[in-house]
Amino acid sequence: MLITLTTDFGYRDPFVGIMKGVIAGINPNARVIDLSHDIPPQDIMTGALMLRHSVPYFPRGTIHVAVIDPGVGSARLPLLIECDGNYFVGPDNGVLSLVLEGQQPQRIIHLSNSTYHLPPVSATFHGRDIFAPVVAYLSLGVAAVAFGELVETFVRLDLPEVSRTARGLVGEILYVDRFGNLFTNICARDLRGLATEKLAISMGNVAIRGLASTYASVAAGEFVALINSWGLLEIALYKGSAEQRATAKVGDKVTISSAE
Repeated sequence: MLITLTTDFGYRDPFVGIMKGVIAGINPNARVIDLSHDIPPQDIMTGALMLRHSVPYFPRGTIHVAVIDPGVGSARLPLLIECDGNYFVGPDNGVLSLVLEGQQPQRIIHLSNSTYHLPPVSATFHGRDIFAPVVAYLSLGVAAVAFGELVETFVRLDLPEVSRTARGLVGEILYVDRFGNLFTNICARDLRGLATEKLAISMGNVAIRGLASTYASVAAGEFVALINSWGLLEIALYKGSAEQRATAKVGDKVTISSAE
């Protein structure tokens, strides 16, 4: 069974390697894929977005582990969620919620059975002591219901909504990738009925006319807007960083209207 790991641990510290070591110690044949370990520290929303836009490309039956856990050791629950043949493991803080939007999980399990934990359980590293051993045993075929009691609900994140005005749409930046490209919450369906070649897209002092089909539709050093691989409106700087040039950040507003 395939396991993916998504964390905000980075690679400076040994935490990712330790989780993999725990998994290998229980199931040496487990296949582990690193989805990302460069989530900004404590950035639950970015972790949730990563999962949402990655899970569809993995085979059914994959175990997806997300450990972005600023509340580790607190009253927040460690969860295993079974949905549509896939498994999602992580803290109950919303990081698992976006990928499950619009779906009804078969089971939501509080990982309370200490039989499948690594004792003693630290108050600061549930990735090692709870999540890694649970997914390793799950990959060996232990039934999901063995890991703890069923619960009814889990924490859900709310994405900021795109608002419609008399002039057009107002969205905002959700995510900035390592190239400095700016992903917005405006998706392709929000633009239905609009003449995309005539759109006026603005963000701060940046103004872009129309949607392009590729980054290379403009000259190097120019801003471009396009629908990206996540199906979202993206603002980029060809062969540069839109984040740096525009001094943009998550939460900045993006406005779309029909150009005259």
